[in-house]
Amino acid sequence: MPKSREVHLIQRPTGEPKPEDFALIERDVPDAADGQVLVQNLLMSVDPAMRPRLTAGQALNEAMGGGALGRVVQSKHPDFSVGDLVSNRLGFREYFVSDEKGLSKLTPQPDLPLTVHMHALGGTGFTAYGGILHIGQLKEGEQVFVSTAAGAVGSVAAQIAKIKNCYVVGSTGSDDKVAWLKDEVGLDAVINYKKEPIRKAVEAATPKGIDVYFDNVGGEHLEAALRRMNTLGRIPVCGFISGYNSGHSTVSNLSNIIYSRVMLRGFVATDFLHMRADFERDMAGWLREGKMKYQETVRDGIENAAGALIGLMRGENTGKMLVRLAE
Repeated sequence: MPKSREVHLIQRPTGEPKPEDFALIERDVPDAADGQVLVQNLLMSVDPAMRPRLTAGQALNEAMGGGALGRVVQSKHPDFSVGDLVSNRLGFREYFVSDEKGLSKLTPQPDLPLTVHMHALGGTGFTAYGGILHIGQLKEGEQVFVSTAAGAVGSVAAQIAKIKNCYVVGSTGSDDKVAWLKDEVGLDAVINYKKEPIRKAVEAATPKGIDVYFDNVGGEHLEAALRRMNTLGRIPVCGFISGYNSGHSTVSNLSNIIYSRVMLRGFVATDFLHMRADFERDMAGWLREGKMKYQETVRDGIENAAGALIGLMRGENTGKMLVRLAE
């Protein structure tokens, strides 16, 4: 019976999450019973979409949920063996027992780091892939704008657009991220929205307008993009990070959707599950060929998980934010 540490939300955040909103709890986890497995989590994902659940959805005084990659350490289930790697939604804890519900076996790519299954080759990569190709209906050679283009989802969406020979503009919040997007990823233009007004910067960077805006931010970014959308443009809305802490975000020119006949659609990854096999084939190939670049920010230890989430909301990450729980 192992001891497991887990992160609980103990009070609802007001505005930006704070360390005192969370608690690290230790408890005993039972051994696997018949039909069950005991899983030790190895890696845990930290994502912006976790923030709205802190306000509504995440139960108080219970282990928080989140994407994770674990290893089976005990098995009394016929379909799982000790050593199997499994993806799950039971992050923010070191160990858990499961009857297989919510577990998905993972066969790692032998020539790729295991961590890529947590971002480019995992859920965030799939969200970007389906979001820009299926929801955004991206076509070869189009004009594309991606907000938070150095993030785990945004960087993949931007690079898929470059692979499709598009003109791609990205926005980000630091000079280091600007340099990476320009020099390593090869975007055509990059905006540091903390240094220049986003409206003027987007206008200057999109002389031919925008056909697809991949939106992770909302607010002023969405307003700036709407001013530049070409007729029949598409806006797949992946996130709304500008409003996650405050609960609201103002956009004053939504009427442009009518005049330019713009499609604006929110989405989640389950909207395009039929693309999963295509995604895994394409993304593994792009990673091997060096066409897909990525960055990772890794914090060690469950005791740093809450801090990783707080840091993510402050933009302290470069690329995917992960917490390593075990080797």
